[in-house]
Parts: sequence; C-alpha cells; structure tokens
Amino acid sequence: MTNDIAFVFIVLGVMIALFVSDRIRLDLVAIMGMLALMLSGILTPAEAVAGFGDPTVLLIAALMVVGDGLFQTGVAAWIGQRLGQIAGNNERRILVTLMIPVAVLSAFISSTGTVAIMLPIAVNLARRAGISPSRLLLPLAYAALGGGMLTAVGTPPNIIAIDALVAAGRPPLGFFSFTPIGGLVVIAITLVIVLFGHWLLPARVAPLTSETRGPTLAELAAEYRLTEGLAQVRVAADSPLAGLTLAEARLHSRYGVTVVGIRRWPANRPAPGPARAVTAATRVLADDLLDVIGDEAAVAALCRAERLIPQAPQPDLPFGPDLPVMEVALTPRSRFIGQTVVASELRQLFGVTVLGARRLGQPLAGDPAHETLRFGDTLLVAGPPARLEAIVRDQRTFGDLAVVALPRDLAVSGDRLSRRALLAIAIMLAMLVVMAGGWLPTVTVALVAAVAMVITGCVPLNEIYRRLSWESLVLIAAMLPMATALTKTGGATLIATELATALGAFSPLVVLAGVFIITSFLSQFISNTATAVLMMPIALGIAQQLGLAPEPLVITAAIAASTAFATPIASPVNTLVLAPGGYRFADYARAGIPLQVVVLVICLLAAPLLFPW
Repeated sequence: MTNDIAFVFIVLGVMIALFVSDRIRLDLVAIMGMLALMLSGILTPAEAVAGFGDPTVLLIAALMVVGDGLFQTGVAAWIGQRLGQIAGNNERRILVTLMIPVAVLSAFISSTGTVAIMLPIAVNLARRAGISPSRLLLPLAYAALGGGMLTAVGTPPNIIAIDALVAAGRPPLGFFSFTPIGGLVVIAITLVIVLFGHWLLPARVAPLTSETRGPTLAELAAEYRLTEGLAQVRVAADSPLAGLTLAEARLHSRYGVTVVGIRRWPANRPAPGPARAVTAATRVLADDLLDVIGDEAAVAALCRAERLIPQAPQPDLPFGPDLPVMEVALTPRSRFIGQTVVASELRQLFGVTVLGARRLGQPLAGDPAHETLRFGDTLLVAGPPARLEAIVRDQRTFGDLAVVALPRDLAVSGDRLSRRALLAIAIMLAMLVVMAGGWLPTVTVALVAAVAMVITGCVPLNEIYRRLSWESLVLIAAMLPMATALTKTGGATLIATELATALGAFSPLVVLAGVFIITSFLSQFISNTATAVLMMPIALGIAQQLGLAPEPLVITAAIAASTAFATPIASPVNTLVLAPGGYRFADYARAGIPLQVVVLVICLLAAPLLFPW
C-alpha cells in the first residue's frame, strides 16, 4: 500500500466517522474531504471540483425542479386524496393501497417529498381504520425507498451507477433498466409487510379513532407547554398600540411577547367575541382583547409600557374554528434549518404564528423564537383557517415544512386538478416518454422539463434556488472526487483486488452477495448517494479483476445503496416518520433487516439473469 492510498483511506475513514456522528453537516464533511485531497496534491484543483460540473449533479437538480412542480401544483396531494377514498378499514388492504402508489410516485419524484406529502394521509387512513399509525408509517418509508429503485432517475444511486458504467466504456442503461429488479423489490417489500407486518411492525402510537383523531388541544398545549405562557390583555382606549398593525407594533422584538389571537370587544358589549387568528397586517383597536404568549415579566413590562390591562386567566384555550392550529416538521431541505423562528419570518411568509417548538419529542428550553432550528424539529403554528388550508392543499411549504398533525376542523378539498396541475402532469409524462425512448441525453431532457415547469408557472422562478436541496447536490458533487482519488491512487483497485482474492475462490454469486452486504451496511450510516459514489469504482474493479461483466455488480451495488431500512438515520424518509410513528431505533432493525435479506435474494437471482456475467 502506497502513502497516497493510505492517505485516501484515512480521509475516507474520517469522513465516514463524521457522517455517522452527524455532528457536522454531510455536505460540509464532503467538502472538507475534497479539500484534503486537493491540498495533499493527490487531486489537482480541476479534478477536485470536477464534480460540480458533472452531468449527474445537473440531472438530479433538474429532477428536483420537476418533482417540485408536481408538489406545488397539488398533483401529489390529489393522488393522496384519491387513495384515502378507495382504502377501506382492513389493515392489509390499506397497506397495499398505500405502498404501491407511493412506490410508483417515488420512481419519478423525490422519496423524501413523497413521504412528506403522504404522511398526513397515512395518519388519516390509520384514524379511519382505528389502527395505530405506527403500523403504516414505516411501510410508507420503505415503499418510498423501494420505489426509487424502479427507474433510472428514481434515486441518485441509480444515476451514479449508469454514469459509472458509461465512464467504464459500457453501453448506457435505459430508463427502465432497473424496473424489473426494482419491481420485484417493491412487490417483495409489500408482500413481507402485508403478510408479516403484524410481527415486524410495532404499535407504538395508540390507534386513533373518530373520537380521538390526533392530539386534543389540551394535549398539544401540554406537549408544547403553552399554558405556562398564555395570558390575556386588553387594549386601553389611550394605549399607543391602538391603530397599529402587529408588524408596526413589533411586540416580540421589543418585549418578547407574541400575539396569538385577537378578540374584538367594543365597550358597548358585555363580553368579547371569539378569538381570531392574526397576521402581520392585523390592526389592533382600542378595547381589543389580545391572547398573548410570553413569560410573566415580559407581559407585565408590555402592559406598563403600552397601557394594557391584564385580565384574569381563562381556563379555556383560545383556539377554535377561527383560530385553528397545525403541527409541522422541518424537512431535510428546509431553508429554516440553522435559523431561529424570528429570523425565518414565518408570520410574514405564511401568515401563521409559531406557538411552540419541540425537538426529539421535548419542548425547547427557553424562548423557542430564538432557538436555532434543526431538521426534524416540530412547530405548533396557528393562523387563519384559509392560510392553514392553503398550506395543506397547495403544499406551498414543501421543501420547508411537512404537515404532521392537521387541525380537526380543517377541510381540504381537492376534487379537481387545476390547469397548472394538468400542465405539470403533461410535462412529466413527456419527459418520461422521451427518456424512455432514448431520443435525447437524459440530462438534456430533464433540463428541458425543468425549464418548462418554470415557464408554465408550475414552479415560481423566484423559489427555485431556495427550494433545491443544495445539501444533497453539494454532497454528490463533493463526494465524486473521492471516487476519482480511489481510482487515481489505485485504492479502488487495491480494495477490489483484496475482495476478489478473498471471494475469487467462490462463485460469482458469492462475490455479488459480498458487494451487496458491504454496500447495504454502509447505507445504514451514511447517505445512499455517498455510499453509491464510494462503491461504484470498487464494483467495477472487482469485475475487472475477476473478468466478469460489471453490470450485475454495479446494479446490485446501486440497489443495495437504497436499502436504507435498518436505522432511523439511514435516510431522511426514515427520520420523517420517526416522531409521528413513535418508533425506537430497534424498530427499524426489526423490520428492516429481514427486508434487506429479501432484497439480497432478489439481486442474487435476478441480476445475473437480466445482466449476464
């Protein structure tokens, strides 16, 4: 082993350790590794940054835009609502009705996005059937992961595998080359869950009945500790606030107090009206009764400075039909990650008020408005019914927030697709037809489709750059140089030689199983994209060492990279269902490891038949 190979292995080992620790963002770890290879002289600057111009990165970015068009126009939500109408109360039927469409949807758009849009639908299906949401949410994640294996663009490992084969001088794979194996995987996952889910899946969350459809307002208030800070104050006739909008009043920045609702209470009426939601443009009038959140000292300071009259505490919460609440979670691509609630300006953007925040099931200590938000944090928000309904119906916050719990009185109608939704469907279908026909390069077709989504208004131009998953794109671009370094220094050849020597005495099927097991193991702790980038040159090297066709090994590695079933950190879709399903770490292993074994058997049987040695 040369010094250069040893250095590359050390860098790779440190990167994997940092990936597993999750203390530093994945994209930053990848950039640090890229810089280490560049500063050591192993890669030239041009080689180190070549990944940022790689067609694979451009293809994935374009597909993100196309997928976002389906979400923003309501196509994905419409599909989900249709599922809710045809699913009955039988658990097995619900699983099939849920998993198959989710897998098909994930074959063409982001699996993370698919789970985000389908999560509240799955919870609603569980409520209707009186079963625990835990029985549906993990299958939802697994179906999305399996669906990514169906097409060449369903998941980044498939794209990386095709690119690796072309770089090795092999004929390019077609759009549906993965479909036979991916289809078998989806069918097998569905059958295992349907037939054996009773033993594999826990029921961590109590079944939701029609009478207990999700947490009550009292339960939410307790979970977010709202009652510790809720207070009521009345605006005196000579108050400086009278006549100002909430944006002009700047109560939170000046006093640390947030106005949640407002009740009109003219002096000639004996009692105030019902609490109504507020926005930044809501104007405060004399005699209004304000429902506010803040610590006791802050509320007292506000009353003294602004001449407000404290009211006796009320036993009832102010929320109701005119002031509904919703629980949402930050997605992996949310632009609010790393920001505080105040900096994110949710009230200005979406017309909602943040009532509280939780992390890993526990309320954030201190003032949640000034806590730095992370992926998976949940927020309890309140706002006008129309604003909350729009968030659910149009998925305006997809890419930022995923709906976890809907207000009970929120009715979302989606009987008809809009004109833009029909345009989005037409663009997607045209893209798939051209890709499948092979008439133009895949990256060209995807870029044309992305531009068409923008021109037709399916994706607003000013939202594209903030809604792209830059962490994923940078991660892919910065990890590609590691594959270059492994190849350039001979590290990939060394690994391939050692594996080939160790497994060479056995049949090619044993070699195939070894590649699958190593790749699948890595995918439980680092992203499937990073795993695929690392394993492709190794799979190609093993094939060359043993004189085998590389397609079975490379395709098996791509499939194995997407079997992120056994840990909650293996994939963002696993993390998204963690809190709503009440899962524990061991729950993923109990259901995921058997599924990995099933997928391994499928690859051993199907890959050599479809792609001969």
